[in-house]
Amino acid sequence: MMEQEFESRSERRRRRKFRWGRLFFLLLIVTLIVTAYSSFQYWNGYHATAAGGTATMEFTGDPVTGTTENILLLGSDARGEENARTDTIMIASWNKETNDIKLISLMRDIYADIPGYEDYKLNTAYYLGGADLLKETISGMFGLEIHHAAIIDFQSFEKLTDIAAPGGVEINVEKPMSEKIGVTLEPGVQKLSGKELLGYARFRADENGDFGRVERQQQVIAALKDELTSPLAVLRYPKLAGAVQGAIETDMSAAGQVEKALRFALFGNKEIGRLTVPVEGSYTFASYPQAGSVLEIDLEANRRAIEQFLSE
Repeated sequence: MMEQEFESRSERRRRRKFRWGRLFFLLLIVTLIVTAYSSFQYWNGYHATAAGGTATMEFTGDPVTGTTENILLLGSDARGEENARTDTIMIASWNKETNDIKLISLMRDIYADIPGYEDYKLNTAYYLGGADLLKETISGMFGLEIHHAAIIDFQSFEKLTDIAAPGGVEINVEKPMSEKIGVTLEPGVQKLSGKELLGYARFRADENGDFGRVERQQQVIAALKDELTSPLAVLRYPKLAGAVQGAIETDMSAAGQVEKALRFALFGNKEIGRLTVPVEGSYTFASYPQAGSVLEIDLEANRRAIEQFLSE
């Protein structure tokens, strides 16, 4: 009887050891598979967008001293040109304590005091001196600290969108759109591909002009965030991380980009606060020989609007 009991205990111990050993082996296999999948997808994404490697942007940002980081986001239709104006100018303000994200869109036709040059449209600052001069111009006008910068061209935006949302991004197209955007869009809620989404964001052939276009750009950013926070999106993160490295020029390190993106996606509040500058009632239309048609703005009113928006 005692021999049987001893054998039974020994057998149970062997079974427990076997179960733990098998579990460890299975976890090891799963880890290897996930690592291999992630690596493959990362490089697949990188090669889908990279054109001879990605240059690091030369940018002198303000030192990060508080809980908020402001990132200058630029969209450009460079078309291979060394000097180009920016079609989109935004400041993404990230509160690292609350994970709130706020988006400030600056109209490209703002009549701007560009250091070292005549007054021109705001987007001319990038043409004249790159992201550093644009940052200096924005900081001087609006009193904003800017810590980092990132720029993407239109072709890369299309590719990134198709990787982030292969089934399309849901947008409510409010009216027929086709003029000068390279696609034809009909009204209604629909899933837009990268090319269609870019066309939607660029459309301005209506009574709202550039103001309507800026509003649609903000809607596109919010819709993309919704796509990236959906449950199945995590499967696309490795490929998207690689694609971002190949598509976006920035002064941020690869690790810094991934860390910010994951915190935005996993912990950021669902709603993105949005502000367009100049605010309503704070600008007039004007024209100057060296700059063409511009927006002359009440600088103090817009400074106050930005300060209030960021403090809410």
